Amino acid sequence: MKLLVLSNGHGEDIIAVRIIEQLQCHPNVTKLVALPLVGEGNAYRQLNISILGKVQQMPSGGFIYMDSTQLWRDVRGGLLQLSREQLKLVRSWGKSSNSILAVGDIVPLLFAWISGADYAFVGTAKSEYYLRNEEGWLARTSWLERQFGSVYLPWERWLMSRPRCKAVFPRDSLTTQILQQWSIPAFDLGNPMMDGLETVNSSHLSNSQISDDKKNLYVLLLPGSRMPEAERNWQLIIEATKGIISTFNDYSVLFLAAIAPSLALEPFAKFLLSQGWNATSLAAVTQPVQDAEAIAFNWQNGTLILTQNAYKECLQRADVAIAMAGTATEQFVGLGKPAITMPGKGPQFTYRFAEAQTRLLGCSVILVENPQRVAETIQSVLNSPHLRQRIAENGQRRMGTAGAAGRIAQCLVTKLN
Repeated sequence: MKLLVLSNGHGEDIIAVRIIEQLQCHPNVTKLVALPLVGEGNAYRQLNISILGKVQQMPSGGFIYMDSTQLWRDVRGGLLQLSREQLKLVRSWGKSSNSILAVGDIVPLLFAWISGADYAFVGTAKSEYYLRNEEGWLARTSWLERQFGSVYLPWERWLMSRPRCKAVFPRDSLTTQILQQWSIPAFDLGNPMMDGLETVNSSHLSNSQISDDKKNLYVLLLPGSRMPEAERNWQLIIEATKGIISTFNDYSVLFLAAIAPSLALEPFAKFLLSQGWNATSLAAVTQPVQDAEAIAFNWQNGTLILTQNAYKECLQRADVAIAMAGTATEQFVGLGKPAITMPGKGPQFTYRFAEAQTRLLGCSVILVENPQRVAETIQSVLNSPHLRQRIAENGQRRMGTAGAAGRIAQCLVTKLN
């Protein structure tokens, strides 16, 4: 089997790579190449996956659906010409009786259909949870959305129900069940986002009670992965940390700031110093992360670690997150933990995005208006064992269990061979 993988975003690239890693071990897969439709495909390059044709970073970073001005910036940046070239490559690939795996939303799915080849689709962008839960439609779901019958619109379902579409892998069980109503070959195999994050004891606090000594609290900080937005989000998050330190003044509070490796640490460190935080030795931290390049700061009873090489460890150790990110927030919630979020100025993390995230992730994500509300919200969650248990169960239900990439790879080989 020769397979071309199409994806349209950084998060989608990472999910695609996890599936490719599993496919590389399969003897029936003879060739694997990728075509990132948005961005430069760094996730593929790190795995030495061949990239088909030209790639180019667009000004929006792939967030054109949130702001029409972002689409115009991409058009001026060469989007149309790039898309034409990519379509030619996809059609050429399809003429050779090869197969395609589309990862993302309708754009790679449409490209796969246009190719003329057999294809499969990993739907990362949409979930029925945006419109409903297991009990029925959400109150804010419009009449028109209910008439369409699914978060996937009729033309998207048409692309997924074509004879050449051999398999569809939705991101959760609820979405799979709905799509199967239209004779779409949808398989409930889990969400590759959770692969590699499994752990036996992933939180300092148990799901049933706060730790006996009530002296330690670990808070994950997620400002996002794009500048200058991440820096603006960081300022809001740091404003919230001082309220947490004051509220939990009998705790030792450890903030774990997971900063994307693609970003420079200097702006984050500089802002901390401007807000009265003091640089300290990582060796002085009681339980530092496993990252020799991490930077530590302290203020009163709080310690903050900036790290770019301990992402998984930060997610596993934290009890709660202050999150202004997309994929990282979903992964944290998938570990059964609560995330507090607040709207930023975008282009990604606007109020619209944050509100949609609360629908996608349910009770696991709590949206507050401003940084001043974060501390009291965390206190409320930690003081409610019943709510924490609901959050733990909800996270696994909405994000699934680890191992999805392997299950999807095996199904792909069966359906596309």
